[in-house]
Amino acid sequence: MTNDLFSATKGAGQSSGYQPLAARLRPADLESYAGQSHLLAPGKPLRESIDRRQLHSMIFWGPPGVGKTTLARIAAEAADAHFLQISAVLSGVKEIRAAIAQARQHKSSGRDTVLFVDEVHRFNKSQQDAFLPYVEDGTVIFVGATTENPSFELNNALLSRTRVYKLRSLEISELVGVLKRGMDELGDAAQASQHCLELIATQADGDARRSINLLELAADLADDGEITEQTLEEVLQASLRRFDKGGDLFYDQISALHKAVRGSSADGALYWFCRMLDGGCDPLYIARRVVRMASEDVGNADPRALSISLDAWQVQERLGSPEGELAIAQAIIYLACAAKSNAVYNAYNQAVAVIGAGDSHEVPLHLKNAPTSLMKDMDYGAEYRYAHDEVGGYAAGESYLPEALKDQQFYHPVDRGLEKKIQDKLRYLRERDKSSTIRRYD
Repeated sequence: MTNDLFSATKGAGQSSGYQPLAARLRPADLESYAGQSHLLAPGKPLRESIDRRQLHSMIFWGPPGVGKTTLARIAAEAADAHFLQISAVLSGVKEIRAAIAQARQHKSSGRDTVLFVDEVHRFNKSQQDAFLPYVEDGTVIFVGATTENPSFELNNALLSRTRVYKLRSLEISELVGVLKRGMDELGDAAQASQHCLELIATQADGDARRSINLLELAADLADDGEITEQTLEEVLQASLRRFDKGGDLFYDQISALHKAVRGSSADGALYWFCRMLDGGCDPLYIARRVVRMASEDVGNADPRALSISLDAWQVQERLGSPEGELAIAQAIIYLACAAKSNAVYNAYNQAVAVIGAGDSHEVPLHLKNAPTSLMKDMDYGAEYRYAHDEVGGYAAGESYLPEALKDQQFYHPVDRGLEKKIQDKLRYLRERDKSSTIRRYD
């Protein structure tokens, strides 16, 4: 065997009967766990919590195959806590009650229970509410896993009782490390070069479970156990050599496409788009990224860019190849030639940063709704100025922010494309605010 091949004898003590390679490789401790160094490096709060065996209720938010379930198991094992797992896809209130009953039994004997809820975002509001009293009284240490943004998919009540940890897709180097462990487990039954492992890692798109499954399938199809690029082409149904021609990896190419659009190079953007298609990239993935470019780099300088990008995505979904790819190419060229502005992108990020770093300001009284007499008596909606009844349809001097943020400005339009007109309009309105004799918070 050459030096750049990875294989080893199977470990002793392996249980009899078939087990998927991914199950056999599931880490049992943090030392063998791959990725998430931003959460698990020494000194990080989550790492400290696990090392000190002082767990708290938490939400693991991240893409598939990054180790959410495994991390929950490791944490429970480290804390010598009983581990219970339910899935929001298969479970309801009945299963929740059964899990709570088990947790109470263990609590009575002095042992904590980690209740792991997979795909917690699929539970409805009442099902999520069912956990609240048991999280509050310590019956369970609640650990939820979700691929969706918890801010949108989980109740505020549940979020307020947990801490959210954002898990990231694994890097190529981290996936290669996982695959090398897979090669060790497969033993003499399979061999693969560093290059082939990197190709598998690239195609796995940050998903450790997918990378292991691809490796296992490649090992089954390999002639005499030798996993080659030809083997991988059969497994992935795409020419990975062309996809990685010249040493460029997947994310390098999507980055080049994005930067060519931002730099108004229609030719460069079209080239990288076709390179990715030639390598077998899913056109729908590119379509999704093009929509992102329309908002991030064109924005309100040309709002038509977003509509054109969404239309191209829909054409790909409805008609497939080759009509869909042509529509995406049209959108990419339009974005590259359009006026550019990242003002919306910057405004959004600034607003998120202010909210994340500051207090949770209440809605000012004049902006609150008053559907009941009690609320009216409490001055909800008092002194609200109906803009349609004001001169020019604008309540000059009014504020729609909390008082502590009354002078905050997030959105700064550029002087290109339609945003030039938006800039002029906002400047005019601010001048009216300054000259108004009615000023909120004065």
